[in-house]
Amino acid sequence: MRVLALDIGDARIGVAVSDPDARVASPVAVLPAPEVLGNAKPWRRLLEDWEPELLLCGLPRTMAGEEGPQAQKIRAQAEAVAKAAGLPLRFADERLSSAEAKRSLRESGLSEKEMRGKVDMIAASIFLQAWLDEVSRA
Repeated sequence: MRVLALDIGDARIGVAVSDPDARVASPVAVLPAPEVLGNAKPWRRLLEDWEPELLLCGLPRTMAGEEGPQAQKIRAQAEAVAKAAGLPLRFADERLSSAEAKRSLRESGLSEKEMRGKVDMIAASIFLQAWLDEVSRA
């Protein structure tokens, strides 16, 4: 089962995908948020190319594990995207995924400017991989 993960932000949405066996996550792209939220052609093309069977969206929780106003906003946006795509939807805890993505990119020698377009898709692949690992253990 191929899983497509979204790290939904205000300006950009990071996209990652699993292999067909749902074992390994890979970063795919960063799209402008309006394209994904508006079901625009680049987003629809990405769905056609990867043919996911499940949409996994990162849900920002507080460090105490609770959902705040931002999580409620993301939940509503994710539900609309999943409905438009005709895909079942699950959520993953995305706490610290962006910080981990930035650390990883910094270690690769990228500057802050070079990281800007990559952090979101790397973060999506990080929480997707954690979710895949959790599901495979269950």
